Amino acid sequence: MFEASGLLFIYVETPLHAGTGRGLGAVDLPIQRERTTGYPLVQASSLKGRLRAEAQRRQVPDLTAIFGPEVGNASEHAGALAVGDARLLLFPVRSLAGVFAWTTSVDTLARFQRAAALAGHALPWSLPTAPAPASVLVSGDDLVAGDHVVLEEFSFQPERSQALPAIGQWLADNALPARPAQGDDPYAYWRAALPRKLCVLPEDAFRDFALYATEVQTHVRLDRDTKTVEQGGLWTTESLPPDTLLYAPLLASPSRNGAKLTASAILQRVADMGAERTQLGGDETTGQGIVALRFLIAAGKES
Repeated sequence: MFEASGLLFIYVETPLHAGTGRGLGAVDLPIQRERTTGYPLVQASSLKGRLRAEAQRRQVPDLTAIFGPEVGNASEHAGALAVGDARLLLFPVRSLAGVFAWTTSVDTLARFQRAAALAGHALPWSLPTAPAPASVLVSGDDLVAGDHVVLEEFSFQPERSQALPAIGQWLADNALPARPAQGDDPYAYWRAALPRKLCVLPEDAFRDFALYATEVQTHVRLDRDTKTVEQGGLWTTESLPPDTLLYAPLLASPSRNGAKLTASAILQRVADMGAERTQLGGDETTGQGIVALRFLIAAGKES
């Protein structure tokens, strides 16, 4: 039985490819997506494996109690930490005004609200009313060009929403990487910009941007002697763009291997391991998948 819970926010800093293997569509190596919505995600097994690797590298005590034994000894006992899929919360889309908008939808916010409740957080904001099919909700004029909001090549009618500033400010304060105790805050600009650039789209429009506005990179493999592309050496890879925000629920139970750790202690060990940045997904050697982490645990403590 789970006795402690929290949230993990993942802010993408370089293109993130959490892949599914070969694809059947136009992109050779697509990213992981939900079956019903098509929204991007990072599957829980990948995320938990990355957290375990970070904990091992940072020599977190009681690693086996938290994550379970290695594969060869998996039958001994289960780990005390359960990690959910990392789901989409904010998706950056190119904007004619303001460079880009952080887009979301009422459906996506409602899903996050449900996950936050599971993690023991009562959010201090309410869901906005869904916009009309050709409209978007904005908090101000930062994304308005003339009298429209233009995202990629699509034009929407702006509707001012009183609910958006509170949502954007809460995300800026709680989901973006924590302010450093000393020195300059590298996320100060983004913290100030998020409430102004938050944009709530109609559900269908948000789904379409999440499906078709990802980054697609073309790769080639050259013949060493002729310096031409080898047969079959041209392929495309899909990635989540920088400035995407994901979230994942964290649940913990007391340790099962005799370490006598409470569920809260298990969660705190993970949150305190100091993994402010890590690498997630593929293409590690080309600088892909650098993400910033923010832990928010239900007891009111955070890292």
